[in-house]
Amino acid sequence: MERLVPFTKILLTLAVSAWAIALQTWEQLLGLVVVELVLLAMTGLLGKQIKPVIALAGFAVFLGVVQYIGSGDIVSSAVAGLRMLAMTMVFIMLLATTKLQDLTASLVMQCKIPYEYAFMFTAALRFVPDFIAESHAVQEAQACRGLSLEGNVFKRIKSYMSVIQPLLLKSLGRSETMALSLELRGFGGPTHSFAATVGLKSLDYIVIAVLVAITVVLFVIR
Repeated sequence: MERLVPFTKILLTLAVSAWAIALQTWEQLLGLVVVELVLLAMTGLLGKQIKPVIALAGFAVFLGVVQYIGSGDIVSSAVAGLRMLAMTMVFIMLLATTKLQDLTASLVMQCKIPYEYAFMFTAALRFVPDFIAESHAVQEAQACRGLSLEGNVFKRIKSYMSVIQPLLLKSLGRSETMALSLELRGFGGPTHSFAATVGLKSLDYIVIAVLVAITVVLFVIR
């Protein structure tokens, strides 16, 4: 994954998502999930990204339970959960192996997405870790002031309001600072330059050809 350019990784993400849609049985989807886990293990990302993978697996189980409550069909529930897991785990591989500035350059130069939209997408991804870290800091600060997050669901929701309010204020302050910084740097100009090199290499062409072939075969069989 590290040797592929961002454009190839984007195509891989889209291809795996298309495969997850094309596959209809839980056995096939489970096989796709296993292949993704093997790829994560081979690239050394599984140990580093084990928490997000576990979180996605938990959400997949939750989605399957909701599907089962609505339909009463355990097979469709397993398909829904595994499909979601397959479509999101490949996104972890994309983000874990790609610098956000390289991703922005690829979206603009190769995917022909307007710079403003590409920047908003990658900027949102850039601030997710900061937002999570700030939420933990706010929870610890409020806990030092005697805030308790224990009790029934309603008490927890009421207690979390003391965490959400300062977190939102800090996020608004960060967004205002970022907006001012972008304005001072001339954001929105007609020309853009990128330091990243996103040109395709021979390995990328091979991977793209394999992805196209597998995708065509899957949809023809379907």
